[in-house]
Amino acid sequence: MELFIFSILGLLLGSFLNVVILRIPKGESVVFDSSYCYSCNNKLKPWHNIPLLSWILLRGRCSFCKAPISWQYPLIELSSMLIFYMMGAKYGVGVATLFISLSFLMLLALSMIDLKYKMVPDSLNLLAIVFSVLGAWGISGVMVNFQNALLFAGGFTLLRFALSYYLTSSVYRAGLKTKTSWNKHYDRTPMIEAMGEGDIMVGATMGALLGVKLALFGVFLSAILALPVMILLLGKSAEEQRVPFVPFLAAATFITMLFDSEIMNYINSLG
Repeated sequence: MELFIFSILGLLLGSFLNVVILRIPKGESVVFDSSYCYSCNNKLKPWHNIPLLSWILLRGRCSFCKAPISWQYPLIELSSMLIFYMMGAKYGVGVATLFISLSFLMLLALSMIDLKYKMVPDSLNLLAIVFSVLGAWGISGVMVNFQNALLFAGGFTLLRFALSYYLTSSVYRAGLKTKTSWNKHYDRTPMIEAMGEGDIMVGATMGALLGVKLALFGVFLSAILALPVMILLLGKSAEEQRVPFVPFLAAATFITMLFDSEIMNYINSLG
């Protein structure tokens, strides 16, 4: 019964998460303005906002203008419910599990916003870190989570610097071949950022949730998940090749969290 109630809580929070995903990129309030249809601007009635059920009963269309309602709404609500259910089933229903689940909801929201807008709001990123740090069974666990968050934030920062330096240097060396006596002392090589600041903050969340060994595995897994997409985009324009990486980091973190014991046993067997 506790797990059922916990899952319903995830479903309800998933409904609110849709509001967050839609409004934060637009700079709108997620608290004070009531929900409205983005096609006809009519304010929705309370029975229009029942998670999953309203979308089904309305057959995926606005009650006023009959405009299609995006599949994003039920999918986010269902995903949020599954996150709470899976975390509750694995770790038991409790305060620590609640914070862990909330951290994954923030990662879900960040993934959707990164996919749609190629932006990673700091407000959601900070909440993800705070929830991940608090997702521990005791004060000592909170301190360990905080230490791991700082460790991975620093690690991602160094990785960003090293990759950016390498890419920028490569472009600069290639540009030297086109230098002439007129422009040999004039350098316009832009600084190429290999990783965004949002990715660094997600790295901190990964460290807090997974610990050092599992978080390193999560980073490796995220690269594996992203590889097919990168291959498909070969030959595309530079803009089209800008793949949002937060969804892959989030997915890898969730998979690693679900199978942490099996993954850790495999890692230990290698040593």
